Amino acid sequence: MKYRQLTKEQFESLHEEFAHFLASQSIDVKEWKQLKEEKPQVAEEEMNVFSDVVWDDVLTKVEYLEHFSEKTVNLFKCIDEEISRIVVKVDKDINLLEKEGYEWLLTNPLDKNVEFLNGEKPYGKERNVEIFDLIEKGSSISKGELYEYFNRIIKS
Repeated sequence: MKYRQLTKEQFESLHEEFAHFLASQSIDVKEWKQLKEEKPQVAEEEMNVFSDVVWDDVLTKVEYLEHFSEKTVNLFKCIDEEISRIVVKVDKDINLLEKEGYEWLLTNPLDKNVEFLNGEKPYGKERNVEIFDLIEKGSSISKGELYEYFNRIIKS
């Protein structure tokens, strides 16, 4: 398996897509139930293959990721050949995980207590695998507004 199996909730939300996937494997509802009962390892493998297909589809579309902690924000732009990263560090008695701390950062990005680091690097592994790893470590897929906001500040 390339990634990890989808959760029960994810499978439930994708039940229609999973049914189409099984149909593409020439497995109907009756056969699926029989497979789960009589050959659970084969059913598990079908679920794993479907999970990888879904993850690959989602990860291929990812352009931006964000990861917040109390004092730092890691922002990623995931392009084809490399990943760009902006790290925003705050050396002040605020918590970026709380609304007040986050709003303070947005209104005071040039404060002396805010430090920016940025850089790019080529992917060490396959692009989607690296993005998946960042998600598994707590990053969230984003639309990139925060990355672009701080990128404009850094460039000016």
